[in-house]
Order: sequence, then structure tokens, then C-alpha cells
Amino acid sequence: MTSFVLKLIALVTMFCDHFGDAFVGHYSFFNIIGRIAFPIFAFQISEGYIHTKNLKKYIIRLFGFALISQIPFHLFLKDFLPSSVGNLNIFFTLLLGLLSMIVFDYFSNAKHKILEKKIFKLKIGPIIGILAVLLISYIGNLLNVDYGYWGVLVIFAFYLFKQNKLMMIMSFICLCIIRYAFDIVSYSVSSQYLCLQYIYLMFATMFPIIFISLYNGKQGPKIKYLLYLFYPIHLALLYLIF
Repeated sequence: MTSFVLKLIALVTMFCDHFGDAFVGHYSFFNIIGRIAFPIFAFQISEGYIHTKNLKKYIIRLFGFALISQIPFHLFLKDFLPSSVGNLNIFFTLLLGLLSMIVFDYFSNAKHKILEKKIFKLKIGPIIGILAVLLISYIGNLLNVDYGYWGVLVIFAFYLFKQNKLMMIMSFICLCIIRYAFDIVSYSVSSQYLCLQYIYLMFATMFPIIFISLYNGKQGPKIKYLLYLFYPIHLALLYLIF
């Protein structure tokens, strides 16, 4: 499965998610389908970091589209998900995920005597790098980026275990359980309906790891700017239509 196919799956399922919010309401079947989108976008960011030829332009591009997308994102939330007004759009999440990988690599690869020392046979550099990633994910939560700390950690996990597919799958499943476990347990007593909805959302969020595992490392047709432009345009159209 090429990067092109993965991106198409992500675009279609993301549209289903937002269409469901606008046309049906939250916690619909469309939202369950929509859980497929973000993990694929997260994986694509980790791949983009590995293969980009110009990291500076990559950062600027993500930040630019984050700014462009914020107004349609805000208008969409205001009309269809008012409880989430004040959140920052998904491009900010992807940007923080990218920064987490950059910072981790900086500390892991820095040639400094202190960073090369070991604690319990582990180098200090990577340990500081992991702590820095956790800090960035926490900042994401404070800024109310879409998917919060979880979104940043998913991006980083895909990168950290890029050479070990089994560890990548297991870490992703664990993160999905962490994301939904509290809601599932808390609603198991007060609302059976919401408990079931969160169970469905959890398994739907796990599902795209199948597509990601089938990725063959090939790019396929390039749709880079279509991917970036589709996000703010479809949010604006849904806001105007509904």
C-alpha cells in the first residue's frame, strides 16, 4: 500500500468524521469511521520527517497551514462542536509531533560528554530526548491542540519504532487503550450507551494500524498540497452548507 493510498483513506475518513458532526451530530457512525484518519496522518508525518529534503520548509509549511486552517476550524467548532471552541486545529498537532521527533534526535545524537554518559546502561541523551517529547506533548494539551498530548505521542511512537513493526503496532494499541480506557470505565456505570460508543471509537482508532502495516514504503502519485488544502476547504464548505 503506497503513501498515496494511505492519504486517500485518511482524507475520505476525515471527511466522514466532519460530515457526521455537521449533518448528524457527534458520536454517530460517521465519527466512528472518522477515527481512522488521524493515525494515518500521524504516520505520514513521521514518514515525512524521515524523507523530507528540506526540514525548515516542512516546518514552515505545517505552521502556515495551521494558521490558514484555524479560522474555518473555529467556525466549524462554533457551529457543530461548541464544547471544543478554543481548540487548535490538527496542523498544530502535526507540527508539535514533528518538533518532538526533531528534539528527540537532537538529544539522542548530540556529541556531548554528559549526554553520552549512561544511567543503568541507558545513555542520558535519549532519556532527555524522551522527557522533552513528554514536555512537548504536555504543551500540546495546554494549547488544546486537536487530539492533545495523545496526538503528539502517536506521531512520535510511529517514528521511534519505525524499524520494528511489532513494537510500532503494540505501542499504538497501548496508546489507543490509554486514550479511551478512562471514559470506558467511567461511563460503564453511568451510561451504557456512551460506554459502548467509546469502545467502538477505541477499536475504530486501532483499525488503521492494519493499513499502516501494509505500507510498502513507496510514495505513489504526489498529492501533498491537495492534502494540505483539503482540510481548511472542506471545513469551510461544511460550515457554509450546513
